[in-house]
Amino acid sequence: MSTLIYILNGPNLNLLGKRETDIYGTTTLEAIADECSQVGAEFGLQVKMLQSNSEGQLVDWIHDAREEAAGIIINPAAYSHTSVALYDALNTFDGPVLEVHISNIHKREKFRHHSFVSPRAEGVMAGYGPHGYALSMRHMARLLKLG
Repeated sequence: MSTLIYILNGPNLNLLGKRETDIYGTTTLEAIADECSQVGAEFGLQVKMLQSNSEGQLVDWIHDAREEAAGIIINPAAYSHTSVALYDALNTFDGPVLEVHISNIHKREKFRHHSFVSPRAEGVMAGYGPHGYALSMRHMARLLKLG
């Protein structure tokens, strides 16, 4: 079995720590990647952290994950609320999928309450801040029967 977990991040998440810090905090995506790698190492998992502002690139990475990943953790960001393409691509992946959001999308604007990704995800982590990624890694290990 593969021990690789893809962590996919959607638009604007490259600006974590610099934009809307009142909502998203000051932790950078690089710091999140480091924490996820540390958690993954506890369970023998490797992490491939990727970010794109392009929906098509995210779809391509999901297709790549089909060949090499045991699971996907995805923060689709704004694409959560608009992208049937991500949903369809995730449905081609056989392993577990977890959806993560730094903010609690259900406490925000009404249009953010619906996610096209959620019906494909085994679980959704929302509102736990950047730490939600590490929590998702721990849950992924459990889903893969490693923890």
